[in-house]
This record gives sequence, C-alpha cells and structure tokens, in this order.
Amino acid sequence: MDETQPLLQDTNLVYVEREEDPSNKNIVDFNPNGDEENPMEWPRAYKWGIVSLLAFMAFTVTFTCMSVVPVATRIVNDLDHGHASKSASVLLITTWELGEAAGPLLIAPLSEVFGRYPVLNAANALFIIATILAALSQSTPLFIAARTLTGVAVASNVLNPAIIGDIFISEQRGLAMSLIQLAPLIGGAIGPAISGAIAENLGWRKAIWLCAVLAIVCEVVLLTCFRETYKVAILRRRAARLRRETGNPSLRTVFDIEGTSRARMVWEAVIRPFTVLAGSSVLQVLSMFAAVIFTYFYIIVTTLPDILETKYGLSPAAAGSALISFSVGSLISVVICNFALDRIYVKLRDSNKGVGQPEYRLPLVICGAFTLPFIVALYGWAVHFHISISLLLITVALIGVTLMLGFIPLYAYVVDAFGLYAASAMTAVIVLRCSSGTFLPLATEPLVDRFGFGVGLSMIGGISLLLAPIPIVVLRYGPIWRQKSKYTRDDE
Repeated sequence: MDETQPLLQDTNLVYVEREEDPSNKNIVDFNPNGDEENPMEWPRAYKWGIVSLLAFMAFTVTFTCMSVVPVATRIVNDLDHGHASKSASVLLITTWELGEAAGPLLIAPLSEVFGRYPVLNAANALFIIATILAALSQSTPLFIAARTLTGVAVASNVLNPAIIGDIFISEQRGLAMSLIQLAPLIGGAIGPAISGAIAENLGWRKAIWLCAVLAIVCEVVLLTCFRETYKVAILRRRAARLRRETGNPSLRTVFDIEGTSRARMVWEAVIRPFTVLAGSSVLQVLSMFAAVIFTYFYIIVTTLPDILETKYGLSPAAAGSALISFSVGSLISVVICNFALDRIYVKLRDSNKGVGQPEYRLPLVICGAFTLPFIVALYGWAVHFHISISLLLITVALIGVTLMLGFIPLYAYVVDAFGLYAASAMTAVIVLRCSSGTFLPLATEPLVDRFGFGVGLSMIGGISLLLAPIPIVVLRYGPIWRQKSKYTRDDE
C-alpha cells in the first residue's frame, strides 16, 4: 500500500488513475453499461434503507455511551458496596473514549482490506458482547473494562461516512451525511433521560440491557439486509469467482496489481495517522487544541447529573433529561455552522482575489475558542451560587454552542488542508481527542474539592483560554506554516 493513499480512500478515483494502463488486460471491473453489483447503481430505496440502518446504529452507539451518565455514581456505589469514589464514576463514563481512541486505528484499515460487511458485523458482535458483559459485571474494574471494550468496538464513527461514500455520488451525499450526524445528537439527548428513568424504577442493569437489545436489533438487520458496499472487496470476490470459473489465474482487480500483502496493508494504514501527525506541526497544535476543547463535554456530563441530584434534589431521570440542554446548544451550533461556514469562506476568498485557503474555515473556531473558557467559568460560578436550574441549564446549552463552534469548523479545516491525507489526519485528531477525553476530566474532582466549583472550573477554563490564540496564529500564518509539511503543502 502506497503511503500516499488515504484511509478509507475513494476507490473510484483510484481506478480512474490506472484504468488506461494497456498492460492491464486481465483487470476485473464493473460493467460501465450497468452492473447490479455496483453499489452506486443499487436501487435508491435500498440505499436509503442502508442510510436509515447506519443512522440507527449511530443512535444506538451514542445512546449506549450516554446511558450510564446519570447513573454512574449509583453503578459504582452498587458494585463497590457503598465505597465509591468520584474518580471511579468519572472513569466509568470517560473510559469509553479510551476505547474509541484505539478502535479507528484497526477498524478503518481492516475494512479496506476485508470489506465493510465483515468488519462491521465483527465490530457489532464485539459491541454486543461487551455491553452484555457490562450488564453482568459484579465489580467496578470489570465494568470499566467492558465499557472500554465497547468503545473499541464502535465502528459507526469511522465506517458510516465511508459507506455513504461507497453508495452515493458526491452531489447526493449531503442529506445522507446530515442524517447520520443528526442521529447521535438524538441518542445523546434522550439516552440519559431514558436510562435514568429505567434505573430509577427498575435498576441500572435494566438500562444496560436495553442498550444490548438495541445493539442486537441493529445486528440482526445488518446481517439480513446489509450487503458489502466497498468496491474493492466486491471486485476481489468477483475476480476470485472468475478465476475459478475460467481457469485464468491472471484475472485480478486493479487494486491487486501492486502485490502488497494484506498484513502490510493493514500495518501501513494503522501507522499512517501517526506519520501524518509527526510530519505536520499545524496538525499537532490543532489536535492539542481540539483535545482540550472536547474535554469540556465530559466535564459537563460527569458533573451535571451529580450537581442536579445532590444540590438541586432532582431524580436520576430528571438529571439525565437535563443533558438535553447540551444537545440543544450543539444543534444551534450546527445550524450556525451550516449557515455561516461556507459564507465566511466565500467572503474571505473573494477578498483574497478569488484564492481560497483552508484557514478561511477558522473564524468560527476563534469565536468558540475565546468564549468557551468564560462560559465554563460561568457554569462553575452558577453552581457555586446555587442559581436557578433554568439559568444553570442555559449555561450548559451555551457550552454546547461554543464547544461545537470550536470543533466543527476545525474538522472542515483539516479536510481542506490535508486533502489526500485528510482521513489519516482526522484519525490522528480523533485518537488525541478521545485520549484527552478519557483522562483530563479526572482533574476536575480534586480542583473542585479544594477550591470549589467557581474557582475550580474557572481554573480549568483558563487552560483552554491559554490555547485560544492557536486558531488565530494558524489563520494568520497557516498558509506559510503549511508549506513546511509535505502533507499540507499547496500544489505547485
């Protein structure tokens, strides 16, 4: 596998680059006049059925991830027989991210080698087993290990966009992408509310079993209704069938002519994100910025339920429902980005004599970077002075708005700046983001215990305020800075 090939590559582009080679007379490809095995030519209704399945999977993943948030303390108390620590309940929630940091490094390259169908089914099977293990756990360490394993098995973050790219042409992908991005927001909003209500009336294990049931339903539909969508895997199977039928051992796909072993292909794909990260200082600083920004999400979800239960006397169900305010803020930010992101880019491009730059995606990131620290501090002082619940939830919604403003356009910048290497760069960002989301929230408890919510969260907000100038520096000097890396250098 060539180092310049991105993770989850566009196989249609790869073929166009090579199909004119006159030496490839035994290349197996789809029939250009129509081929029922070509995912691009599948019936429209079936394609949207796949999109609905992917959206349901994304919903189930987020629902499962967030379902323990309002009952984490109760789970740890139960498993540790009343000797729970706050750090254990925080880690019980955030350890999911540790698994998600490792998962993309294996799932993406394995799907390129073996296809989407087997990898997706294997990942979902592991997800189900890990969820059941969590439901049956009799100790906190075992529950945390099960949650980590569940995070490892999450395939939707990596494969859902790739599958959309497999079955839709570029002009038709927007609505499908929006649907699979909306589903996690819904899961994250209603998951804590439903699990809190179930835990309150039936016990927390029943809430975990509900997650397992949802995952099993997804897997049954996947096994029976989903088909392989990856062009490379489909053509390799066709080539193998034709070799058996014709006795011609030279038949192969265009993707097999380099003769690279599968093991080497997987290994190169696994290490490529780290290669790109090491070779781009722009990616390094932006990944650090994104990792710290994302940490505030887990600071909210690990502190808000306990605050509402202990300081405001809410039930677990009501405390879980309160997290909907963060989802509402996130949705507002998505609307803002959809409305303004391209408009800002076009305006800056036109002011630069029609020459666009990836850095023109960053103004909204700057807005989020400088407002988020103050909103986090406001959240802390709102708890400190015990203001009304409605005002407290407004600050949570504002954190959702500012956090996503700092996050969504940054992803757009990475895609624009890294081009061919965008998938590898995004994987690097995800790995660092998940690693940070696992461990940095653990610092919240000692700071709050020593200084209180107001000062403690103000100190935490100060960390991101120190990093806030990063997008400004990249906006100003990024076009020059990028030329120092082969992964972001402009084409001559």
